[in-house]
Amino acid sequence: MPEFIKIDDLSASGADIFSRLTEAQLRNRLEKDKGVFIAESPKVIKVGLENGYDPLSLLMDEGTTDEETRELLPALERYGDIPVYCAKSEVFAELTGFKLMRGILCAMRRPMLPEAEEVCRNARRIAVLENIADAMNVGAIFRSGAALGIDGILLTSDSCDPFNRRSVRVSMGTVMQIPWTYLGERGEYCDTVLKLHRLGFKTAAMALSDNSVRIDNPGLMSEERLAIILGSEGHGLSKKTIDNSDYTVKIPMFNGVDSLNVAAASAVAFWQLRSR
Repeated sequence: MPEFIKIDDLSASGADIFSRLTEAQLRNRLEKDKGVFIAESPKVIKVGLENGYDPLSLLMDEGTTDEETRELLPALERYGDIPVYCAKSEVFAELTGFKLMRGILCAMRRPMLPEAEEVCRNARRIAVLENIADAMNVGAIFRSGAALGIDGILLTSDSCDPFNRRSVRVSMGTVMQIPWTYLGERGEYCDTVLKLHRLGFKTAAMALSDNSVRIDNPGLMSEERLAIILGSEGHGLSKKTIDNSDYTVKIPMFNGVDSLNVAAASAVAFWQLRSR
């Protein structure tokens, strides 16, 4: 049974994991390859539990009347005496700056990431995130990918950690559903297109250029295995990635608009280029 522990502030022993630790500290809370991330809301926590993620502790609003939150608690019984810290709404406001409508957070153990070959083994459509640093964009791309038929996601080492708290929240937990990993070690350079070709994919760089093909190009859409490469918010894809890709792909625009936010563009690309 979960162990319910009432606290009056977030400096209480054990509860600091929700308020005081930086994202880097959460990643390395236990061991380098056994860190922690924070899942918010009963819906996101439920996705984690259903996909085999281990909860370590929870923080919940002791006055919650949210049915989803109450229904979540029995699912935690199989994890033994997991601590559930209970606090008043005012304590949550210290953490978030506003009153949570569904006041429950869960610290979960990070899994060991698979190798890129494992993520791609049976995949026909993958997304590749090249140096996308914004957590909300990463979360939104994961949500679109899970909803629109992407089989796996690969990230270059300078991309935002998908287990960043904001990314997990925006993704609605899909970072715990869709297979993903990094292309190479964190902080190390990786030749993105060369790696993708070795994994058996044709590559589609989402970028504007004189050689771009429309996203509804029949040859592009009919590729058996395709990696859709999305670039950073400010500078887009690197010139090397564009030059070495099999396709440079554009989404036709109207009214003088030259591009979409990368998260919005990903949703359009995933739907149009989905495996048929």
